[in-house]
Amino acid sequence: MAQTPQQRRANDRFAKNEAAKRGRAPVSKPKPNSKPPDLNQLVVLAFVVCGGLILELLRVVPELWSSVVATLSRLTG
Repeated sequence: MAQTPQQRRANDRFAKNEAAKRGRAPVSKPKPNSKPPDLNQLVVLAFVVCGGLILELLRVVPELWSSVVATLSRLTG
C-alpha cells in the first residue's frame, strides 16, 4: 500500500525529529530525595527479623519455668 502525501510528510517530520535527538544525552529528571521509612514499616521489619526469636522464647520460657520449679521442689522437699 502506497503512502499518502499526508503520511509521507508526517514520516519526514518524525524522521527529522529523531535525527535531531541522536547524539544528545537523554534528559534525566533529578531524583527526589527518598523519605525515611515510617514507624510502622520499622516495626514490621523488626518483627520479621526478630519475630522468630520472640516466638521461640514464648514457647521455651514456660518449659524452662516448669523445670526450675521442679528442681526447686526436689531440692526443698
